[in-house]
Amino acid sequence: MPFTFQDHFSGTAPEYARYRPGYPEALFDFLARVCPERGLAWDCATGNGQAAVSLARRFRAVIATDASRKQLANAFRRPNVFYWVASEADSGIPAGSVDLVTAAQALHWFDREAFYREVRRVSKPCGVIAVWCYRRFSVSPEIDRLVNRFNTELVGPYWPYDRQVVDSGYRSLDFPFDELRVPEFAIQQSWTLAELGKYIETWSSVKRFRELRGQNPVPGLLEQLREVWGDPEERRIVRWPLAVRAGYVFGKAGE
Repeated sequence: MPFTFQDHFSGTAPEYARYRPGYPEALFDFLARVCPERGLAWDCATGNGQAAVSLARRFRAVIATDASRKQLANAFRRPNVFYWVASEADSGIPAGSVDLVTAAQALHWFDREAFYREVRRVSKPCGVIAVWCYRRFSVSPEIDRLVNRFNTELVGPYWPYDRQVVDSGYRSLDFPFDELRVPEFAIQQSWTLAELGKYIETWSSVKRFRELRGQNPVPGLLEQLREVWGDPEERRIVRWPLAVRAGYVFGKAGE
């Protein structure tokens, strides 16, 4: 059966661009260090280009592809980031030209076998691949308890099946490369209650809940959270642990 692109985010592309958390700069410093060359990076399923713009500060050029035109229409612009519509299986990038391939919060949606073939086709002999995802966020025990109940009991049944591999930190997925030892990284944001709610509204499970049930479940959650958050304008630290898998496509330095 052919793999078909499942677009879970185009309907919320502007909100996705504004409220999806950015990735830590330390992650991109690490990736730049392990790459023998820093000419061209390919950010696959770039979405709004969050990873691409950080890569652009470390690589001469970044090709950022996504199967969703709406996502790319809301992407961050940089002179050395080149956006175009393409799938993970057919990037349109010349063979043997890429130093680093990245896929941020996206591998679980891919036809992975086709993606890995494309990674091998476009990579230089010394090329590196890195994929990562973030799991459930944490604010405080009281807030986490309410959000986890919302996630499991209310919108949990509306997550796409492939989302389950995120909970394993991608450890349940095949990763057929010469794997690197990766330091621990985490995302941190300072958000008000309303900003946290906007982020939750970008979840694919919430989007599907709204489509099928005809109502937005997030305001009800925010009412519950207000009791333990305190002043809704107070900024709290929201933290997501990152699960990163990285490796040399053909072995270290092409060996």
